[in-house]
Amino acid sequence: MFSDRLKTKLSALALAGAALALPVAAMAGVVVKSTGPSSTKYPVGTKVDDAATITLKAGDVVTVLTANGTRVIKGAGTFRVGDRPQVAADRFASLTRKRAATRVRTGAVRGETDENPTNPSLWYVDVTRSGTICLYDLATVRLWRPGTEGTSTYLIGKPTAALPLAEVTFDDTVTVAALDPSRVSVGDGESFVISAPDGSTSVVKFVLLAEDYEAPDALAEALIAKGCTVQLETMAASLEASAEASGG
Repeated sequence: MFSDRLKTKLSALALAGAALALPVAAMAGVVVKSTGPSSTKYPVGTKVDDAATITLKAGDVVTVLTANGTRVIKGAGTFRVGDRPQVAADRFASLTRKRAATRVRTGAVRGETDENPTNPSLWYVDVTRSGTICLYDLATVRLWRPGTEGTSTYLIGKPTAALPLAEVTFDDTVTVAALDPSRVSVGDGESFVISAPDGSTSVVKFVLLAEDYEAPDALAEALIAKGCTVQLETMAASLEASAEASGG
């Protein structure tokens, strides 16, 4: 006869063996950028498992974002999605960190250059680009302008209104400015017109992200689902640039 203690131990071992025998769920990634002849085969938003392989042609570039990092895959050839990422997931915490706009003071952003300015945060609204912008907090909107030279004033208004609601001025060397919530109240789904000093305009629609997306791939899927392609393109461009810088 087995003792109760031995029976318990054997049961625990059996359960552990059964758990090990269960198939492990494959990690999935999402395509955030796709160019070249195979772009229709692997369009933006396509989900691919780590164990999957993709076959590319010459001139193809596919950027896959996963929970573990990013792979920029270039053709021609057959590639396993789950191979070691060129860009670690934590490399872009500053780009995708939730509520980054509420913590960063307005002014010049360290690391920017006038030669090739890039938006340093997904949560900064590029005043030169139209599109849908996803934000975690619509009461703390930060506007970003490419470049730092000179003082410039942008007008913020509604598409149906003749007069602007507010002015936002970037002083010399300043790239980030706050939108005053007391002057411009931004609601979920509302659109605004941003008029530049040269007369050009962009139309921005704001969408609230009600859920907290901590995983990079989950955030990418949310941006795709809500139509926030401007931010998705910013994310993909930054990931690809870092992959190239790391020799990927």
